[in-house]
Amino acid sequence: MSEISECIARIESQKRDWEDRTVSRTILRFPEQRKEFVTGSGKPVERLYTPDASVLADYESKLGFPGCYPFTRGVQPTMYRGRFWTMRQYAGFATAEESNRRYKYLLSQGTTGLSVAFDLPTQIGYDSDDPMSLGEVGKVGVAIDSLADMETLFEGIPLDQVSTSMTINSTAAILLAMYIAVAEKQGVAPEKLNGTIQNDILKEYIARGTYRFPPKPSLRLISDIFAYCTKHVPNWNTISISGYHIREAGSTAAQEIGFTLADAICYIETALKAGLKIDDFGPRLAFFFAAHSDLFEEVAKFRAARRLYARIMKQRFGASDKSAMLRFHTQTGGVTLTAQQPENNIVRVTIQALAAVLGGTQSLHTNSKDEALALPTEESVTVALRTQQIIAYESGVTSTIDPLAGSFYVERLTDELESEAEALIRKIDDIGGMVAAIEQGFVQKQIEESAYRFGQTIESGDRVIVGVNKFQSSEQTRMQLFEVPEVSQQRQIEKVRQIRRNRDRTRVETALEEVRQAARGTENLMPPILNAVKAYATLGEISQTLVSVFGEYNETGH
Repeated sequence: MSEISECIARIESQKRDWEDRTVSRTILRFPEQRKEFVTGSGKPVERLYTPDASVLADYESKLGFPGCYPFTRGVQPTMYRGRFWTMRQYAGFATAEESNRRYKYLLSQGTTGLSVAFDLPTQIGYDSDDPMSLGEVGKVGVAIDSLADMETLFEGIPLDQVSTSMTINSTAAILLAMYIAVAEKQGVAPEKLNGTIQNDILKEYIARGTYRFPPKPSLRLISDIFAYCTKHVPNWNTISISGYHIREAGSTAAQEIGFTLADAICYIETALKAGLKIDDFGPRLAFFFAAHSDLFEEVAKFRAARRLYARIMKQRFGASDKSAMLRFHTQTGGVTLTAQQPENNIVRVTIQALAAVLGGTQSLHTNSKDEALALPTEESVTVALRTQQIIAYESGVTSTIDPLAGSFYVERLTDELESEAEALIRKIDDIGGMVAAIEQGFVQKQIEESAYRFGQTIESGDRVIVGVNKFQSSEQTRMQLFEVPEVSQQRQIEKVRQIRRNRDRTRVETALEEVRQAARGTENLMPPILNAVKAYATLGEISQTLVSVFGEYNETGH
């Protein structure tokens, strides 16, 4: 240890000499481009980083080995040498028939997992013919009103042969029940299903807004899903705790880690209070992060998140190593895409995807170049998928594990981001936990302030966005954009009304009453919801039944 310390001290001395003699003379002749260099999150960046003694002295506790606690270097022993990440392309629009065709196209092009985007009415729990749904049916995702739509969505796609991710939160229990019911109709047992539901309601109150029920009953639904899947759907990831939307709302990288893991702590504590054991549900917790364009900061963020989560699970909850693994999906930054010069977005997405891979992601969605303007076309989706495939097969970055480990800069960033995120978690603990922090507006205010500071740097020109505030072009880029046919909404409305006409009304009413009674009591809500789904009760009817007991959440305005 003394030899390492002496070596570090000698290097620091030499660095000071280099700055005094060499750098100062160079700057006099050729000034640096700016007074202060910062990361994408605004963290100061030093001119040169030198070795940190702790990287070697505390190697086992800080870095360790892939597949071993604290998982800084990855959650699998062989990482991409064994198998690549799951390549998902988030998709869904208009009706189930149209989305089904897109899924089959993506599978034919080499995507290795499906990722379902739902329209806003589906996300919040309204049927397509509800007045609240007017103008939104099928616009930002596929419309799902009943089990019939789900059957069509996965027609011809064997659910025991594909992993499916569903971005759904407030109505997650209903959509999961529909997926299980479709699988049963295909002859696939629940224990054979692989996939993920987002099921992360806290970030909806923080950043996204697709909530329906108040926090307390929403957390009950989440713990009911944990309990049900632990017993009946053991290979399903019961939650994808999402930092992505927090980052999209304007947070820094450290806030993305801190607020996401604080959400995780709340979910875990809720499940423990419901009587579940940490190692029964812990291994099926998953995460969802953004990848932005500051490559080194993003890689460090993923490494810091893994290490901090592992420590929290071990030290706070006494979890096993298996439960302490932070497994995550990544999506490239939607907020970083520009409507100006959209071809530039291909380059942005490539850098962001590379950061996710270098950071050890388990699955990845790459955004398409035209998504700042519209839903992506098949051509742009294909380019986005090919970006992943080229990184996987041609770049060489998958041949060795955690290739940026040992970088003086990346290791320092990893330490700093972990420390900042941990401080945020302590602050939230002091407030009384994540629900209290949300209700008091602490989290929202932190994100709003970060977003404001970031916007100011773009307005001032301190931060360059190519094609937006520098290197603009007067020429209009002509692109063929994807449009959801207006007739799709009317087709969907007609379909849900036909379902209501043709089903067994008495069976539906009985099933909905069972849901109502379960909501009033303490029994697990998944079995009665599954029964209602199989009776072809609609998503809106089941949601309204829950509202009749739980009430609706209205943001109080912080």
